[in-house]
Amino acid sequence: MKLKLNRIEVDCVIGERPDERERLQRIIVDVELELPGRAAETDDISDTIDYAELSCRIRESLVAAKCRMIERAAKVVYDVLPVREAHVAVTKTGAVPGLGSATVVYP
Repeated sequence: MKLKLNRIEVDCVIGERPDERERLQRIIVDVELELPGRAAETDDISDTIDYAELSCRIRESLVAAKCRMIERAAKVVYDVLPVREAHVAVTKTGAVPGLGSATVVYP
C-alpha cells in the first residue's frame, strides 16, 4: 500500500540569486511512499505513518535548510521520511520568466 502526500505548500528561502536568499518563496512538495504496518486491518494510527505529523516535519526541515537548489530540497525531504521506498517531487514556480514551473523528483 502507498501513501501520497499531495501539494504540501512550504514558504521557505530557496534559490541561488542574492534576492532569493532574502525572501520566502513557495515551493510545492509531493511525496509517495510505501506504507509499513497493518493500518488497513487494524484501523489504528500507530500501525501506519501519521501524515499530519510528517507534513509538519517536511515543512520544518525545508524552512531550516534554506536550500539553494530544488534538487537539495528534495533530498532534505527524502531524509526526513520514515521509509526509503519513496519518491519526492519538489516544484518551484515563478523562478524564470515564461516558465510555469520546474520540478525535480528524488531519487
